[in-house]
Amino acid sequence: MQTSTFLQAFGGALFLSVVITSCDDHKLFPNTYPLYAEASNPQVLSTAPNGTVLYNGGFGSALVRDLKDPSVFYLMTDRGPNAAGVAANSIIFGKTDFTPQIGKFRLVGNQLVLEQTILFKNAAGQLLNGLPNPSGQGSTGETAIDLNGNPIAPSSDGIDSEGLVLAADGTFWVSDEYGPHIVHFDASGKTIERINPFGTGTGGRTLPKVLARRRPNRGMEGLTITPNGKTLVGLMQSPMYNPSSSAVSGSVVLRVVTFEIATGATKQYVYLMENASLTGCSEIAAITNTTFLALERDGDYGGNTAKPATFKRIYKFDLAGATDISDPANGDGGKLYSGSTVEQLKNMTGLTNAGIVPVKKTLVFDLLTDISPIYPHDKPEGLVLIGSNTLAISNDDDFGVLDNGQNSFTTKLLPATGKVDANRIYFVTLPTALR
Repeated sequence: MQTSTFLQAFGGALFLSVVITSCDDHKLFPNTYPLYAEASNPQVLSTAPNGTVLYNGGFGSALVRDLKDPSVFYLMTDRGPNAAGVAANSIIFGKTDFTPQIGKFRLVGNQLVLEQTILFKNAAGQLLNGLPNPSGQGSTGETAIDLNGNPIAPSSDGIDSEGLVLAADGTFWVSDEYGPHIVHFDASGKTIERINPFGTGTGGRTLPKVLARRRPNRGMEGLTITPNGKTLVGLMQSPMYNPSSSAVSGSVVLRVVTFEIATGATKQYVYLMENASLTGCSEIAAITNTTFLALERDGDYGGNTAKPATFKRIYKFDLAGATDISDPANGDGGKLYSGSTVEQLKNMTGLTNAGIVPVKKTLVFDLLTDISPIYPHDKPEGLVLIGSNTLAISNDDDFGVLDNGQNSFTTKLLPATGKVDANRIYFVTLPTALR
């Protein structure tokens, strides 16, 4: 593939345009979409004391397509630029007043042009933030600190947004990694309802208590809605610490959670990761009312000669025939099997012995072998099925920064290109229709 690049002004901001002049894999180049489109906004969010610039990017943690305009995509940020502190469980927030948000982007040639920003707000209309929740309201045990090392108080208005749904009525549903919470926002970003395992949200409805045992920063990473518009389906990123981290070491058991919008009724199913070393599942996308796509990955970069990525795959899975592992008693550890939690069963052998049938999954697409010349990112996190056989895949660029291991940030450079990571949407056409 050959490309040329140029910077173009639009609305006072600069966007990097990538023009594809040839492509050596025409299967990945649909008639109506480029191989990929990229958005790059040089606005500075903040600057670390060591001079590292934190950019106003961060979109790509989730991706949905406009239901009426095929050239419009909504991409969402997570909690904002952050890095692990030197002290145990400390998290450095590069911009303490950052508001998680949705960006409305229009595909113009090979560019993603930001047209609108939708800031998340609570039920009173006040801006949300990305800070950890207080104890009893979704706390992960993380201690937030600012760029100068000062502690930041937890916030009940904190949200680590990761999964995104655009409903037919123009409202949004968002899942986050703190509670986990599922939050219903109106089209302007104002909270309509907030649902969690603790009963501290708005609206009075709750999620199963067991979900509160999600692994910190590995909560409900993916969220989708069934084509009939009746059911939200969430996917936990990693095996939950149920009952503890040590007790589930080596487990590949993830939970799929369904939530009936009208009634609040939930069901739970088991999804098995391919191996326990993976970061987990970053996204879920609906195909039919019972079949879905899951994006399963490691945390390494494609094209990194020192430590190359080895696993970034998309699987199709089916809830039909899988065992509902919901706990009628809604206990803290969920339904037990001979005294063990589902996570403690660890693998297919343990599930079979307990009489549990996981969802059936089949490989659909491999980003590392099927995208040419190379998929250079570490974090594919957004996934949309367009029509019957076109996938749109977005990446989380982490606001262009990484943890430097010394209580600050360093620039996030892609090893394969030497360039600062930026949000892209890749468009790929599958040889076989999914619906």
